[in-house]
Amino acid sequence: MSTRTRPPRKALAAWPALAALTWALPQALAAQTLAGAQDLTHQVVRGDTLHALAARYLDDAAQWPALAQANRIANPRRLQPGSVLHIPRTLQPWASARVQYVRGDAQAALPGKESTSPVAADAELPEGTRLQLGPDAYLSIRLSDGSIVRVHADSDLQLQRLRKRARPGSARSVLELQRGRLEPSVTPDPAGQQQLDIHTPHATASVRGTRFSVQTDAAGRTLTAVSEGMVAVRGGERAGGEALLQHGWGAVVDASGRAAAPVALLAAPDARALPSHAHDADFLRLKLPPVQGARAYQVQLARDPELTEVVRAATAPGPELSLPAVADGNYHLAVRAIDTHGLPGQGAQAEFTVKAHPIAPLYQSPQRDAHLTGPTVQLQCTRVAEAARYRIQLATNADFDAPLFDATSDGDCQALTPTLAPGRYLWRMASLRALDDGRWDQGPYAEPQGFTLLPEAPSADALRSRQSADAATVLSWPARPGQRYRLQLAREAGFATLLVDETLEQATWSAAALPAGHYFVRLRSIDASGLESAFSAPHVLSVIAPLRSSAGQAITSGDGTAVQRP
Repeated sequence: MSTRTRPPRKALAAWPALAALTWALPQALAAQTLAGAQDLTHQVVRGDTLHALAARYLDDAAQWPALAQANRIANPRRLQPGSVLHIPRTLQPWASARVQYVRGDAQAALPGKESTSPVAADAELPEGTRLQLGPDAYLSIRLSDGSIVRVHADSDLQLQRLRKRARPGSARSVLELQRGRLEPSVTPDPAGQQQLDIHTPHATASVRGTRFSVQTDAAGRTLTAVSEGMVAVRGGERAGGEALLQHGWGAVVDASGRAAAPVALLAAPDARALPSHAHDADFLRLKLPPVQGARAYQVQLARDPELTEVVRAATAPGPELSLPAVADGNYHLAVRAIDTHGLPGQGAQAEFTVKAHPIAPLYQSPQRDAHLTGPTVQLQCTRVAEAARYRIQLATNADFDAPLFDATSDGDCQALTPTLAPGRYLWRMASLRALDDGRWDQGPYAEPQGFTLLPEAPSADALRSRQSADAATVLSWPARPGQRYRLQLAREAGFATLLVDETLEQATWSAAALPAGHYFVRLRSIDASGLESAFSAPHVLSVIAPLRSSAGQAITSGDGTAVQRP
């Protein structure tokens, strides 16, 4: 059973037309918040003139006749102290919005034009601009008062009205959201004037200074969730009614303009349990702390804690999800649980570090779970085009807290182990690249791969079988359940002419007849969900010509390594 509190019944009864979206606040405050904020008002004091007031509020002293006409002032030279003048919003000077950040396919149609063009960073967006975002786009725009509006993927938004006011940092804006989701952070107005209206086809949200989200869904509903401050919500014209939503509460207005009773938002996920790092160059695999009552989870990865520059965003039905990889660096991870109404809950944030490059080499020999004879083993892996040094470790446990062997190899990714007793061993390797300042930058280790050292030599038949298998070029890499891979092989790093282009069901690939020489290999992972990674940085594969017996079999040393032709 949900533990979320419900608003008092008496408060609910005060707003029958809107299912009482206002509670725990006096009705007078709600009326004050929603009333007459379309125009500015000014109480006349001794010494005021229409000429000075037009300059102050309209940025143009020559507009004083329009101000006089709007207020039906017969004698402009005599203003009565204590009287109230209205400054219509139609007279307020226009402002514009500015693009603070854009990612993906975001298109803008300027006022009076049907054609669109890509939105550019730092571009100015005049009043009337229509914005349309693709399925992987994200846009942050700054209004003239400093407020930030974050526009999410698959949104259709028009900047219907952008007006500035004379006071610094004050403005009045109206946005029309036909489809999608917005997350504004509105700068508080010192005079308490409303600053932003968001209209959807069936509802309006009006704010003074707060952070919240407004979203439309496929059923035509409008979902408003308040994480800071207060938001005034109105239903459609036929439904009527208006009220305030406090922080921590949300409301749903259906396609007929009728609002359901407000609900408390789900609690924030445990920020201490959010993932803090990722080392996978293919995907961002996130395991989130579950929230009771959640039917889905909303995730954002941004470069800044204000979530203005979001690089990845997704909604998943459960607390485990995969996102396309991002460049190495420091980020901020924000997570919300979504309730059964579709309302996003309170948010949790954590710092998040991605370190996936230089990528780890591919395993070459010994092959995964191979059985070898000792007492030493030649460990060999592919080179990585962006690396010049490799670190190779050997241990008896997956923690590698006390490695038996920890070696650095320049040039080739290979190492000969010390004398080993029979048993099972694990090994792993990482790439290092040289930085401009002379330091070495180590990438993540590959997941460990094991082999077994036998206590005695195998039979002649087993040896012949192993020698025959070892004549092939075999590559392997860490596998994940349900994941497939696409492997490409070429003679040059540009992969203009492909020698191999295969989709693999297993995390291994072999080729029995590659001529000796150097090759380039790259991999793309295909997640169980169908999400595809980008191709990896190229691996460099060196194929040697093995020395063969009179029977045509490759001759190998005791550790299974092919003996190279002199």
